[in-house]
Amino acid sequence: MTSVGVSGEDLVLVAGATGGVGQLVVSNLLEKGFKVRILTRNAAKAQKMFDDRVDIAIADIRDPATLPAVTQNVTYIICTTGTTAFPSARWEFDPTPSLFEWVRLFIDPKYSEARAKNSPVKIDAQGVINLVAATPRNLKRFVFISSSGVLRKNQFPFKILNAFGVLDAKYQGEQAIQSSGLPYTIIRPGRLIDGPYTSYDLNTLLSAKTGGKLGVVVSKGDTLLGDASRIDVAAAAVECLFHPSSQGLVFELVNSGPRPPVIDWERLFSNLSQT
Repeated sequence: MTSVGVSGEDLVLVAGATGGVGQLVVSNLLEKGFKVRILTRNAAKAQKMFDDRVDIAIADIRDPATLPAVTQNVTYIICTTGTTAFPSARWEFDPTPSLFEWVRLFIDPKYSEARAKNSPVKIDAQGVINLVAATPRNLKRFVFISSSGVLRKNQFPFKILNAFGVLDAKYQGEQAIQSSGLPYTIIRPGRLIDGPYTSYDLNTLLSAKTGGKLGVVVSKGDTLLGDASRIDVAAAAVECLFHPSSQGLVFELVNSGPRPPVIDWERLFSNLSQT
């Protein structure tokens, strides 16, 4: 299955490739014959995970100066970067917080933001803005994994999820992409399930199957509630490269209902583009 303009010779840059969704995106791309470059800060982790099947580019989306060399000659970008919604070790506090500081971090969002290197503002907002600024203007598609709830931040349960600004940051990333003039697809998954597959080897990733046995439901307008399989989210991110009808779409994805033998991505994307 190919569409006009898609070739196995295209180079796809995956940001966030060593995360749960990112790993599955990389495995899907390799399975379909794409050349893959991954943007990472941890070359050793990436090498262990993907062997020699990807081009490993060392960069940091928080540092704009590191990005132009990484985005050079890429034809697609799939951005799966993200951090946790609440303060955690992934926020990279240096020095390590004391017990008293952890308490303050959880009750004072401004203090958390000031102390963290990997907060939602720095990763999901400014990091994406930096990546967009470094993207070649002839890019064929910029695919971004956002989150459901970005338009429902004052409603339960999203009000709780956004206590430290993760949905605000995701939405800022979306706006940067949409205002850039680049062709894009933005996916807003529900609560991620299946995995994460962090530290699994590539053979395991290539054989990953959704354990939920549920179908894929997509919609526009940020109205859906539910869980989303990381496997299906990754599949959607890759499949949209093959379907022109997915360009310019901003859509939610959850798993619900009976699962058909094969997910008809063209039908799903076409139906969305007509609404």
